[in-house]
Amino acid sequence: MNQVIKLLEEIIFSDEIIYGVLSNLRKKDEDSFNKVTIKPVLIREEIKLQFAYEYKNKVLHKNLDASESIKEIENLLIQSFRQGVIFTREADYQILINKKGKASILKKKPTKEKADLSHNRKKSYIIEDGEAVDFLIRLGVMNENGKVVSKRYDKFRQINRFLEMVADVISKIDKDKTLNIIDFGCGKSYLTFALYYYLVNILGLDVNIIGLDLKEDVINFCNEVAIDLNYDRLKFVYGDIKDYEAFSNVDMVVTLHACDTATDAALVKAVNWEAEAILSVPCCQHEIYDKIDNVTLEPMLKHGIIKEKLASLVTDSLRANVLEILGYQVQLLEFVDMEHTPKNILIRAVKNNDKNNKEYIDKYMKFKEFWGLRDLYIEKELGERLESQLNK
Repeated sequence: MNQVIKLLEEIIFSDEIIYGVLSNLRKKDEDSFNKVTIKPVLIREEIKLQFAYEYKNKVLHKNLDASESIKEIENLLIQSFRQGVIFTREADYQILINKKGKASILKKKPTKEKADLSHNRKKSYIIEDGEAVDFLIRLGVMNENGKVVSKRYDKFRQINRFLEMVADVISKIDKDKTLNIIDFGCGKSYLTFALYYYLVNILGLDVNIIGLDLKEDVINFCNEVAIDLNYDRLKFVYGDIKDYEAFSNVDMVVTLHACDTATDAALVKAVNWEAEAILSVPCCQHEIYDKIDNVTLEPMLKHGIIKEKLASLVTDSLRANVLEILGYQVQLLEFVDMEHTPKNILIRAVKNNDKNNKEYIDKYMKFKEFWGLRDLYIEKELGERLESQLNK
């Protein structure tokens, strides 16, 4: 295998690989992958190799750096496959492994052209245009050939943006267990299905995902789709956020487009469950509209449209601050606009159990005082859990 490793090092370290295919399994197994394809992808300005492991009913992906890729190809050729073809601009290399494990390399004329990743931003998508994905086809975002429907490209882009944010937090969650995930206010559930597809079909994780909503017809439709797609660990339930008690512990809480204090109710649930990750896109923050009061800012507050925007920003800032006080690392990020609202701020919180929160408490109290706020819904619902922190 030394000559194979040397060839791989030359090709991969110099970014010459265009495409690769590993095939001809040594031992066929119904539960194992039957082929692995390899291609370069550009992720956050860094070129990695994406390995696609093709099973009978799914495809799993891994993105590896150069050294990891060489080791992975070596292991796959030793343990699983008798043949590999590596395509470069200079030549195609066919690697053959005989029954005794001895390798030979055949060099042939090149048959593929190298893609320019510098301007092909689609390569950084977790789900790519042109790859048929069952739930996207079922929900009308893709056609049967995997091509994104032109009128649904905004939805396709939104799904990928959401999955990028999930990818950033999933690495910080303990994955050596069954993950319980709740999506409050799931609606039509494009992103709920995307979450399931990413975690199960791409990452191969063990999950239970529940989508919760108050629209019974939508819940029935989503359950029908999940059954049709054999997404057997994805269920949709009719019910209210505040009353949901089916899980005693939850690892991730997602809440997208939950109106007014429904977002706060979801955050309270997440905190009480001590969820490891929270992804929330709030909407329609009305609670503090009639509560904010600051004489100095009266030239702004007297205009309803300005006051509404301010109330929204202040509300999300307070929510982030509360999560920081309770031991979360929080970021407010720009999200792709939802279908029916211009709200595009996503609260991303990851549990870090930081007990040194006095600075956050001081800022929270001063911020509330500045805006003349008291008797907030999230404070009342968190009760002693938050009050004990604020009275330190």
